[in-house]
Amino acid sequence: MIFSLGHLLRLARAGFVLARAGTFSHIDLASLPISAHLPFALARLIARRPKDPAFDVLPDAIGQLGPSYVKLGQFLATRPDVVGPEVAQRLERLQDRMAPFPRDLAVKTIEAAFGRPLDQIFVEFGESVAAASIAQVHKGRVRDGKGEREVAVKVLRPGVERRFRRDLSDMYFAAHIAELWFPETKRLKPVEVVDTLARTVKIEMDFRLEAAAASEFAENTAGESDFRVPRVDWDRTERDVLTLEWIDGIPLSNVPALAAKGYDLPALARTVIQSFLRHAMRDGFFHADMHQGNLFIDAEGRLTAVDFGIMGQLGRMERRFLAEIIFGFITRNYRRVAEVHFEAGYVPRRHAVEDFARAIRAIGEPIHARPADQISMAKLLTLLFEVTALFDMKTRTELVLLQKTMVVVEGVARKLDPKLDMWATAEPVVRGWIEENLGPLGRLDDARRAATTLAKFAGALPATLLRAENIATRFEAMAEDGFEVSEAAIEKIGTAHAHALRLGHLALWVIALALIGYFIFH
Repeated sequence: MIFSLGHLLRLARAGFVLARAGTFSHIDLASLPISAHLPFALARLIARRPKDPAFDVLPDAIGQLGPSYVKLGQFLATRPDVVGPEVAQRLERLQDRMAPFPRDLAVKTIEAAFGRPLDQIFVEFGESVAAASIAQVHKGRVRDGKGEREVAVKVLRPGVERRFRRDLSDMYFAAHIAELWFPETKRLKPVEVVDTLARTVKIEMDFRLEAAAASEFAENTAGESDFRVPRVDWDRTERDVLTLEWIDGIPLSNVPALAAKGYDLPALARTVIQSFLRHAMRDGFFHADMHQGNLFIDAEGRLTAVDFGIMGQLGRMERRFLAEIIFGFITRNYRRVAEVHFEAGYVPRRHAVEDFARAIRAIGEPIHARPADQISMAKLLTLLFEVTALFDMKTRTELVLLQKTMVVVEGVARKLDPKLDMWATAEPVVRGWIEENLGPLGRLDDARRAATTLAKFAGALPATLLRAENIATRFEAMAEDGFEVSEAAIEKIGTAHAHALRLGHLALWVIALALIGYFIFH
């Protein structure tokens, strides 16, 4: 990767904006290397003190930095293992924080995507109704063989791809410097975080993929009477434009309106929780951005989800893991919860199951001692991942996303019903999955899967043995001829390492000098 002065200047500006917002004010300097004390001390000096202590300036500060940083903030809100639970909760407020772009630009994007004038695609096309970091949504109307109907039209923000490429390059630079200069940050995998963000953004900026996710999600949930997904209008969907069925409903954020309509709020809360668990365990494919703005109650009283840019996926092992740990805590079978971690390979075998079971008991018993309406499954999963870190369980992105989604879903449900009993709500879904998949029928299905795998392996065995023989022959040749690294190669490795170290020092000092300059002249 090529590093430039532009990286340093843009990161210095970002660091200054975030420092002014007080982002770094609560960092414990004693936990940082001495070389990092000066920049963070300066950041504390220039931090603004809001008149209202309850006012959080972090979302607005990130919004100033542009769509790339808003998306980074939204992504980090799903990674409390990286930024901490408190900061993750603050970052959740970044939803729909971007100013809308003009309707004329949206029209140009649509006409370029379809190669036709707007009036040949939509009968009506209104102003923006919601704006986010990557796109904004307009209300439109279309005419087809079934008559006219209203649609939601999602349009990619102009120039956002170029901006993301530049900012992601800056973020990669910062992540590499962090890993190189502060080795202790490697456990948080900053480069891997940016990698995941880059993949997520790439997928989110191709609306055909979001349409496919919505379509698959709709197929999975087609038989549910209390949950629905809007239909995709494939004829009006392209890479930069996504058209979905328009949803007339009440957002779950408007609790008074739901109550005024006579909806059973505790029943809605149970539907939110059970729908999420059902999708995660039954299908292994779930909506991973279930905040209140993305959930509506339609005219028929069905929970309706929108915005499928972030979807979670779980393999069969992860689904079994989720079901068994939740059921194990419900039934207080801590030994079984511990065994599941070992069976899944999440905790190294060098640890004792008994020790791990006792650590899990230390989480479960205090929770069971509370009244039912004070039990938090999201808090349970958070504590569980904290304990597993003590037993060398590595971060698993899919489980962290699951846990973070559970935090959001539980928060939505609690606002509908503050006295929600999480155990009683989750138990029928979890028990049903376990009986179906881990009971006699489930074991027959496991046997069928194992037989299929063995058959595939047997068919591929000759080719596998041939490849193994070729690899062994090559290793023998290398052993006989030796494996040499030239002095030039060693010199290049050393030069590259020294250059990266110099860049790391330069990056922090540029940021520090920028902060000093502001502090002196303002």
